[in-house]
Amino acid sequence: MRFRILGPLEVATDHDEGATPQALKLRSLLATLCVHADRVVSTQRLINALWGGAPPRTASTALQVYISKLRRHFGNLGVGSSIIATQSPGYVLRLKHHSLDLRQFDSTVLQAREAVIASLPHEAAQLLSEAIQLWNGPALADVRATPTLNGYARQLEERRNATYEQRLELELGLGRHGELIGELYGLVHDHPMWENLHAYLMIALYRSGRIRECLRAYSNIRQALVEEIGVEPCALLRNLHHAVLSREARLDDPSQSLLTSSPSDPVGRQADRAALRHATR
Repeated sequence: MRFRILGPLEVATDHDEGATPQALKLRSLLATLCVHADRVVSTQRLINALWGGAPPRTASTALQVYISKLRRHFGNLGVGSSIIATQSPGYVLRLKHHSLDLRQFDSTVLQAREAVIASLPHEAAQLLSEAIQLWNGPALADVRATPTLNGYARQLEERRNATYEQRLELELGLGRHGELIGELYGLVHDHPMWENLHAYLMIALYRSGRIRECLRAYSNIRQALVEEIGVEPCALLRNLHHAVLSREARLDDPSQSLLTSSPSDPVGRQADRAALRHATR
């Protein structure tokens, strides 16, 4: 079986036959188990994921019913009901030989970190690109009805965002600024308040000799921030803007990490933060 949660919840057999449960409660339950795959999820956490802060008095019984239905669902697919095991204080999804896109994402990002450590930036950038391509929209897109599930989804998306920045940092360091401009314009359109993306766009435009567009990119994010939330751009953007106006030589040097304090391991540092968020949720 193949499980996907980096987008809408999807389950497919090894023969690419759709096997996603139809009922929202079953999908929400399965999504929560997938987020914590091979780890025990307590009964209380599952109840919170299914009903939020106002569960019915019969929530424990209803949860047992939903677990039974999920087991029957997988049993009918020939997987075996043991894929969902009872283990105090709750239940655990045992993946064994089954695949999960989140696990593949984490593994690919880890490989990228190892490639950076081994001074293989081209390979690292390619691996990060492959990790991002595993995403098929917002995480848990069809099951974010409760604060718990929405919180899980936001944590996953933060890890995707960190991966985006890691890849952009590496690509700029490899001198691929011209190739990134189109992608960056699309990203800032989709994420108009994500300041670092605007900074990457400014750098890519500047290094491509498109100074007017670079300055316009700063003007656009500044205007959006001031008009919509009443704040000036962050210090990083302001300093970058000043550097562009001064035509500082460091802007043309791909080895200069203009958005991080330590350019030696951008993947490792951000991966560490993502792993910490993942471990403590």
